[in-house]
Amino acid sequence: MSLDFTTAEVQLAVPTKESLEHAEASLVKMLPDTGLGLEHIKKHLLADLAPGFTGSSRCPTYWAFTTGAVTDAAMLGDWLATVHDQNVQVHLPDETIATKLEDTTLRLLQQLLTFSETDFSGRLFTTGATASNLLGLALGREYVVAEAGRRKLPPAQISVTQVGAVAACIEAGIDDIQVLAASPHSSLYKAASTLGIGRDSVILVPLSEDEPWRFDMQRLREYLSNGAGSIIAISAGEVWTGRFATNGDEMGQIRALADKHGAWVHVDGAFGLHALILPHTPTYKHLNDGVAALQLADSITGDAHKLFNVPYDCGFFFTRHPSIQQAVFKNPSSAYLSTTALSIPSPLNLGIENSRRFRALPLYSSLLANGRTWHCDLLERQVALARRIASYIVDSTVYELLPDNDLDKIYMVVLFRARSDSLNSDLVSFINASKRIHVSGLPWKGRPAARIAIGTWRVEVDRDFQLVTQVLDTASRAHQ
Repeated sequence: MSLDFTTAEVQLAVPTKESLEHAEASLVKMLPDTGLGLEHIKKHLLADLAPGFTGSSRCPTYWAFTTGAVTDAAMLGDWLATVHDQNVQVHLPDETIATKLEDTTLRLLQQLLTFSETDFSGRLFTTGATASNLLGLALGREYVVAEAGRRKLPPAQISVTQVGAVAACIEAGIDDIQVLAASPHSSLYKAASTLGIGRDSVILVPLSEDEPWRFDMQRLREYLSNGAGSIIAISAGEVWTGRFATNGDEMGQIRALADKHGAWVHVDGAFGLHALILPHTPTYKHLNDGVAALQLADSITGDAHKLFNVPYDCGFFFTRHPSIQQAVFKNPSSAYLSTTALSIPSPLNLGIENSRRFRALPLYSSLLANGRTWHCDLLERQVALARRIASYIVDSTVYELLPDNDLDKIYMVVLFRARSDSLNSDLVSFINASKRIHVSGLPWKGRPAARIAIGTWRVEVDRDFQLVTQVLDTASRAHQ
């Protein structure tokens, strides 16, 4: 069976009802005694099931989940990752270049995002930003307790990974571990729950109801002084609006406060980290400010399936503290896991998984095939489309832009609603019923809102803008 890696024909944003019904009806629900054969399965998958999938990768206007799309080069890399099915848990340089390629790809990614390869020498691919956030909080949990122990008189060496969180906190003399955030992604709560920090220990310190993504710096100072070990979690940018939690000055203040109080600074950059590659011009000043000084963080997470458009799942994690990373995630010694090569740490000692997919290969392939300029041009097109849609909404008498009308703050996300309650209540379902565009819905200050999140490399500004205005104009006429 051969595979053609040319760009696939663009499809609808979501399947028709008929395609979904056919796909579900065609599912084989009893395991056959005799195999059906490759040719039969090929036809079944392509003709019966594939039409029942969303167009998240192939449709340029699928804007609900920020899945991006798979470039042809990434598709080739992913196919080869399956064909060769490498073991990327242990660094075995005499047997495979897989871990060397993974380390090289992470360094290429750091070059693109302008992070120092030396300063952020702890690096790893994960299943996504959710897993990466768990890594960041795990390292933060270890650090803040150990730091509290170092500040005792006399100083004490204390490790959560050795004695557990409860015993370590008692020994270190801290009341609790808290995660201080402004408008965190839901995965931060999941990470806090998984690590035994607790969902209730995620404390929101937003500046205001109108700017929930920004930190109230005075309240942050107060929480840092309350006797708990603190992890400061920064959203760059926030999932629903695309807005950024900090600017360069505030990051400097947060870093100083963290150093003073022994806190850990973690950045969740799944939605906004890519703004680091934008040119420093007046057009992007607010976005440049939003990612300024992120290199002051202790740990940083991102999703490669967004701007970099590789297949789900692919996240990445950077930290300044590789020794803490290895202390937290090291495996007990085992003969078949051991390696004497120390130039690149075995990934099984850096993260959650022992069994790991070769996620680096699709990204390596796509980064090199497309280059730095292509990625910058792509992000500029995405921002241009988002701002053009936002401008249309600002000028409209039917719709209103959220959270405000400041177009210079628009990144890749457009949040809006209809002014009429009757239209607004049906707006998301009406847009999605077109099958030409797919958006997500959420409540904003007690009323429904629609969210467009642009993350695909297939974006074409003029074409996609015209489609949006056609659908929204049709919606407004239908509810007159």
